[in-house]
Amino acid sequence: MANGRPPQHRWRRYKTARGGDPVKHFVDGLTETETVELAAAMKDVETNGLAAARHVRGEIYEVRASGNKRALRVLFASEGKRVFLALDGFAKKTQKTPPGKIKLAESRLKDWRAKAATDLGRLSLVGHQLLYRS
Repeated sequence: MANGRPPQHRWRRYKTARGGDPVKHFVDGLTETETVELAAAMKDVETNGLAAARHVRGEIYEVRASGNKRALRVLFASEGKRVFLALDGFAKKTQKTPPGKIKLAESRLKDWRAKAATDLGRLSLVGHQLLYRS
């Protein structure tokens, strides 16, 4: 609980088709201090919602944290009422969020939703087959 309030959301990380985890890969490359700073910023967003994040474009938001002489960012989207989907993490080198990073996050969000729709369709089909199996 942060600020005496229970978390309102939970984090999930985008996985590539080959099982890669780009956000985990980014975090694994941070120093211990940077990891603590980023985790605190993500916890703030988890507890306080989108008001604690910066809107980037469309459905993409960013978690902002300060690292060792660099700005750390995690791009994410809200999925449903309680889930934040972490799409990409990077250290910023300029004032502006790189447009390529935003496009990549949008592409990953689209991919995530397509996979979710396919998985939901499979679950529905399996459930239907179980109901009508003789």
